[in-house]
Amino acid sequence: MDFNVKRLTADAGTFLSRAVQFTGEIFGQAEKTELDAHLETLLARAEYTKLWTEIIMKQTEVLLQPNPNVRIEEFLYEKLEKKVPLHANNHEQLGKHMTDSGHELGPGTAYGNALIKCGATERQIGGAEREFIQSSTNNLLTPFRNFIEGDFQAISTERKVLQNKRLDLDVAKSKLKKAKVAEARSAQLNSTPPLGEEYGAHFGYMLSFLHVKWLKMWAEEEVQAETELRVAQREFDQQAETTRLLLQGISTTHANHLRCLHEFVEAQAAHYTRCCQYMLDLQKQLGSFASMLSSNNNQQPSTSTSQASMLTASPSVPPISPSALNELHSSSTSHKARVLRDYEAADSGEMSLVADEIIIVSSAPDMDSDWLMGERGNHKGKVPITYLELRD
Repeated sequence: MDFNVKRLTADAGTFLSRAVQFTGEIFGQAEKTELDAHLETLLARAEYTKLWTEIIMKQTEVLLQPNPNVRIEEFLYEKLEKKVPLHANNHEQLGKHMTDSGHELGPGTAYGNALIKCGATERQIGGAEREFIQSSTNNLLTPFRNFIEGDFQAISTERKVLQNKRLDLDVAKSKLKKAKVAEARSAQLNSTPPLGEEYGAHFGYMLSFLHVKWLKMWAEEEVQAETELRVAQREFDQQAETTRLLLQGISTTHANHLRCLHEFVEAQAAHYTRCCQYMLDLQKQLGSFASMLSSNNNQQPSTSTSQASMLTASPSVPPISPSALNELHSSSTSHKARVLRDYEAADSGEMSLVADEIIIVSSAPDMDSDWLMGERGNHKGKVPITYLELRD
């Protein structure tokens, strides 16, 4: 217990001496030992490295995850040392909606099929984005964060120790200076002391003499002050060298960060190349739909005219051969049929049609001979025969 109290008292005294010295330096009332120019340059380079590493790291996090709420969630899970729940990214969500809508509208239709293909591509892009984020986190963010939380923390610790050693050195210099001043004034007064009854006439002299003696006691002996100064100077030099060696490691940090940056750029280039290839493949797949729609648009006036004249001349004659129609009516089997042109359902019992889509048709009992039962996915309804062409 006595040892702890003494140690606490010594630490409190040291802290107070440093605080007084630091305050005096701020107000220009105390001398300050300056670091050498090379060490100051190394310290400045370390500070700039830390500052820009934090800025690049934070902006990279924004790039990889633009949603701030998700970033906060990931940060909390990381601090709690728990696994971050898997969330679908924007491309994956869009791909899911496109795929679901394509199946709902009918995969046999041109539009539904195109939606399904776009959805699959968007999901591929989402998966590629997830891999790019993971690669960037491992190759860039993690090394940068390790530097901030590891290497630079060690530099900061040694820098604080160096600051304390410098304050101790300046305190020792100040104590030695005061001890020498007190010794000089004491020697000056002791060289011409008053004699006899003149002591009473020189009361001011006595006060000055006692004041000098008190200063000498407060500053300790000159020899002891010189010893403390030598110890403080040695510890300061050792700590300055330790800090310098640690700061020189910033060059290695820059080399490591350069490698991380190269890997990040490589991953980013591979990601964009991969996504570009996905989109080029999708563009080729959708090209057939575009050319088919273009040809349909160019042929639409003549086709509509011919179909209108055909219906006007013989409205009851379907484009389905009589034998195929009889077979369809006489059997309960289903057949595929291609829609010749768009048809808008007149009521809830009918099913709307889109040109060039493929549907399933069948005959139903007691149904008019000009109509069939159509099926597209989960949708069913009556469809006119004149709008269909049976497929094998």
